[in-house]
Amino acid sequence: MKHILEVSSVRLLFKERLILSDVYLKIQTGNIVGLLGQNGSGKSCLMRGAYGTLACDKSVSIDDVYFDYAYTRPQLIRYFPQHYYIPKWFSLKKIFRDFSVDFTTFAHLFPEFQGREKSKIGELSGGMHRLVELYIILKSDAQFILLDEPFTHISPVHNDIIEKIIISEAVNKGFLITDHMYRRIRKICDPVYLLSNGKTHLVNEEEDLRDLKYVP
Repeated sequence: MKHILEVSSVRLLFKERLILSDVYLKIQTGNIVGLLGQNGSGKSCLMRGAYGTLACDKSVSIDDVYFDYAYTRPQLIRYFPQHYYIPKWFSLKKIFRDFSVDFTTFAHLFPEFQGREKSKIGELSGGMHRLVELYIILKSDAQFILLDEPFTHISPVHNDIIEKIIISEAVNKGFLITDHMYRRIRKICDPVYLLSNGKTHLVNEEEDLRDLKYVP
C-alpha cells in the first residue's frame, strides 16, 4: 500500500525577509525526492517546518491525516538534522537497542565499528558519529524520512554504501533529501526540486540548474 506525505502552503517570514512562500511537496512511499538550493534558501527550514520543530504557516498530512507536530509520530516520519542529536555519553549498544536496529549488520557494512559496541558515541570521530546517527534513521520503521545533508562530513566510500541503503529502504519508505553534493542527489532522486526565491522549481536537466543560477 502506498502512503502519501503532502507538505503545502508553507510560508515562513524571518524579520522582513520571506524565506518560504506557498511551497508544495508531495512524497510517496517508494519515492526519493531531492531538494537542492543555495545556503540560506530555506531547505532546512522547510524540513523542520514539515517535521514540526520550526513554527511556520503550513499544512502537513500523511494519508490525509493532518499534523501540526509530525515529530510526535516517529512511526510515521523521522528527520535527520545537520547537527548531532544523540547525547555523546550514549553507548552504541544502547543506541542500536533503543532504535531497534541490528548492530551486527551495521558493523558488517562498516567494519571499522566491529568490536566497538560498548564505545560511547562521543568517543568516535565526527564522521563516524554522523554515520551512526544517519544509519539508525535510515533503518527506522518510519514511513517517511527527511534527510538534511546526509552525505556531508562522511567519506566517499561510506557515501556509496549509504546511497545503496537509501535505494533499498525506499522500496517501502518515502524520502526527502537535501545536500550540496547535488550530483549524488540527481543520481538517486526523482523528482528533484530546486528551492529558489522561496519557491520550488522542478529540475529536469543540468541546464535547469544553470538557468536558476544554482551552478555556473
